[in-house]
Amino acid sequence: MTTTPRRNRRGGRDMAALLSDFGHDLPTIPTLAPEAKEPRLFRYASRRGATRRGRGWAAATAPAMAWRMTSDQAPVFWPFVSAPALPPTGAQMGVDQLSGGSFYCDPFGWVLRDDVPATNPNIFQFAKPGSGKSGTTKAFCTRMMPFGYRTLVTGDVKDEYESLCRALGVDPFVIAPGFWARVNPLSMGPLGDGWEKLSAEEAQRRATIIFKRWLVLVRGLVGSMKIDDERRVPFGPDESDVVRNALAILTGYAAGNSVLQETTIPRLWDLLRNPTEELVRACEYANTRQFLDETRLLRNALGELVTGTLAGLFDDFTNIEVDWRAPIQSFSLSRLDGLGDEAVGIALLCMNSWGRGLREIAEPGDLRIVVRDEVWKQMRLGTAAVASFDADLRLSRGMAGKGGDIQFCNLHKPSDLLSVGDADSQAAMIAKDLLELADIKILGAQKPRVARELDSMLGLGPIAQDLVSGWAMQDKGRALWCIGDATYKVQTVLHPLEKKLYYTNEAIESAA
Repeated sequence: MTTTPRRNRRGGRDMAALLSDFGHDLPTIPTLAPEAKEPRLFRYASRRGATRRGRGWAAATAPAMAWRMTSDQAPVFWPFVSAPALPPTGAQMGVDQLSGGSFYCDPFGWVLRDDVPATNPNIFQFAKPGSGKSGTTKAFCTRMMPFGYRTLVTGDVKDEYESLCRALGVDPFVIAPGFWARVNPLSMGPLGDGWEKLSAEEAQRRATIIFKRWLVLVRGLVGSMKIDDERRVPFGPDESDVVRNALAILTGYAAGNSVLQETTIPRLWDLLRNPTEELVRACEYANTRQFLDETRLLRNALGELVTGTLAGLFDDFTNIEVDWRAPIQSFSLSRLDGLGDEAVGIALLCMNSWGRGLREIAEPGDLRIVVRDEVWKQMRLGTAAVASFDADLRLSRGMAGKGGDIQFCNLHKPSDLLSVGDADSQAAMIAKDLLELADIKILGAQKPRVARELDSMLGLGPIAQDLVSGWAMQDKGRALWCIGDATYKVQTVLHPLEKKLYYTNEAIESAA
């Protein structure tokens, strides 16, 4: 359609009409028909509502309310708002599903930052078997090695770290009856070096640390022995005083020797069976007969350990040389599995005490990840064993200024912590408090019942419960990472070579 020339308002011809008379037409703009509008999907009502039948209407408009909150508080009202992003330092573990960015794990780096709610570097990982728990642990250990971290596996119960050790050029040590390797849990470790050159104050300080560690170990070993199905051997102040004085005599510390002599658990047991007058007098017993009567349960418990569980394992001086400069060191306990869970738990208790002794004096910058697998086997040994585990976790924070230990503890479910005794027992209360010593918690795939248990202990909320029992169950390596009060939905990503190296189902496939 085109426009025709027309006259202007004053009766004359316009420019288009004038040119048209001389045979020249100006280009015209076609007039287009208006396009039909699409029907509205929604019809917006006024702020007071529509005044029709079946519609709501208010006589006055609703007051507008303004709320001001921090980015930590906003996810409570809007759960799909991701937590504040973590700094890109440390091990790149995978993908943060909420933000779409990479997720990094740097425990000591987080502790040193004020904008990350972490006050200690310890890690607790809860996940059902077969959900990628082992792969996440090994990925973290290997990816922290370029940053100067070394790995110590104090008890490889299933030989899961053997292939990783050999790939890094390290042969794991085997602790089992019939094998040559021996570990003395009463070793003095680096604190016993150069004793003759120490001042009186420094010697006293070191002795306090050494004897305290030994007492924690012996208390755990004795307390793991049962009198009957319900009672364990008591280890109170009297037993503690006896063991302390006996160890002081065996090492020469009681005599003021300038060089302390290393001792073993069998020698401690032998001294308690044949007490010297010096020991009886130091423990304030009237005579040897009274000493033997009062310490019968203590002697019998140590005797059962020396002749039974510890025989051929932890009953002699350490005869292995550990290269602490290697990227990883592992101690295999898989051959103890046939002796029962209690024997494996006692072995873990001894290995952890020995490893703690070697870390009591750490060189500046000596950073290490201590992997704790099958923690529940040690936890079931009683209150004293739980207290020993508690001491290991507390050590990590105290070493932050010298070296640095990250305790990476793997458990299947929260009931592993609650199985140490009755709900109101001292052991159960200590076990619950252990969660406060780890500001980093990795919550992998769980059944709905276990997810509810985690919620009761950590206060996760219904959305986190659904993710743990739903989303995390759909693939390996999925987990909620709880860093203090912040939560991250993370998918651990493994390289194909890592998947092959970290594979842990060889035993199942060979059995099939």
